[in-house]
Amino acid sequence: MSGRVGKTLALVSALALAGAPAAPATGRTLGDGQVSPERCRELGFEIDVPGARPRTAYPLARSAGLPPPPPPAASPQSTPPPFGLPPVEKRLEEVVVSTSAFAPGSAPSKPMFPGPPPGTIETERYPNAVANPVKRVAEEPVSTFSIDVDTAAYANIRRYLQDGRLPPRDAVRVEELVNYFDYRYPRPASREEPFATYVAVAPSPWSRDRQLLHIGLQGFELAGAERPPLNLVFLVDTSGSMWSEDRLPLANKALNLLIDELRPQDRVAIVAYAGSAGAVLGPTGGREKLKMRCALEALRAGGSTAGGQGLALAYALARERFDEKAVNRVILMTDGDFNVGVADPAKLKDFVAEQRKSGVYLSVYGFGRGNYQDLMMQTLAQNGNGTAAYVDSLMEARKLLRTDVSRGLFPIADDVKIQVEFNPAQVSEYRLIGYETRLLNREDFNNDRVDAG
Repeated sequence: MSGRVGKTLALVSALALAGAPAAPATGRTLGDGQVSPERCRELGFEIDVPGARPRTAYPLARSAGLPPPPPPAASPQSTPPPFGLPPVEKRLEEVVVSTSAFAPGSAPSKPMFPGPPPGTIETERYPNAVANPVKRVAEEPVSTFSIDVDTAAYANIRRYLQDGRLPPRDAVRVEELVNYFDYRYPRPASREEPFATYVAVAPSPWSRDRQLLHIGLQGFELAGAERPPLNLVFLVDTSGSMWSEDRLPLANKALNLLIDELRPQDRVAIVAYAGSAGAVLGPTGGREKLKMRCALEALRAGGSTAGGQGLALAYALARERFDEKAVNRVILMTDGDFNVGVADPAKLKDFVAEQRKSGVYLSVYGFGRGNYQDLMMQTLAQNGNGTAAYVDSLMEARKLLRTDVSRGLFPIADDVKIQVEFNPAQVSEYRLIGYETRLLNREDFNNDRVDAG
């Protein structure tokens, strides 16, 4: 790609992609409706009765050989929220009221401080990526990297700022901030043109001698009738670290939003994991939404985190109902704090990379603060051929699992790589902004053995 852009050129790429799986339910069901102890009991689930001592019962999946689910834990209702924060609904209300404080040219309504609040210990982990350097076109004219349509960094950074704290440097992934927004790029008119490009050059806001090259890639978006069926497994972390309102309860609400979008041909199974992993709901057709909601309502947090075991069971359930014409995907809801069994990100990376060969992909939704393991989230999503997102509020859950659900669930292409070549007669230097964890070698572009987004 060539053009007269001055002495130094910075490259920003904003990408948006679109993708679908299962079989209709049969027999008499209660369909959908308001969750209540009576209706859930009829479906085989015991959920809490208002005002009574909490209790939980998990029916086993009907697949042979599946282990029992993790045991329920005592109610954590008397424990205060982490860092003294109000419940997530209250924080969302406060955010809506205070957004004007961040208008252009204004200062935040309260000072920003690095690190956790006084008296607390923060164990969050982020990928340690070094910012891309400036490169001379005469020496390296080609920039090669994998697409990244994740948005986790934007929502996570927003969480820090709303809490009055500066985010860790490694938490800032510029491409995920750019890709959080819809730029209304022109969409391809048909499948015959799977991608359309948008290119613009603008003056740099930080240097007269530089310009910004903005490359937008818009994928063809499948119409509702064209979307394949869904074969999904909800993998829900029910360990003790997930008890607070911004974790398991918020994950429950988020998954209920996704259940709202299910069609009769879609199919869902649910796996929970704490000290051990177990099937909570066997593969269930999209007509039986109330059954799915009751299974989620029965979940309670408690115990350690056997995330590796949970992943293995979720993949097994997805493969059991695998449909090559469907979208086969595990959807993980967790804070990423695996501490029992296989918990090494490098080993889990190898595991999910091997599993993606079966056609079952993995998307990861992160929750919580203080011990949020972003490094684990990125490792799992990037190697599981899925997306990574961070859910800090019900508002964000609606965006991810209702407004943008087609982009997150229905891929139209695998292993997408970007390669931009600059003309040294027109461009002297360039720097790729973001994508530090997605860089590829030039020769990787035509090597199908090298995985991409």
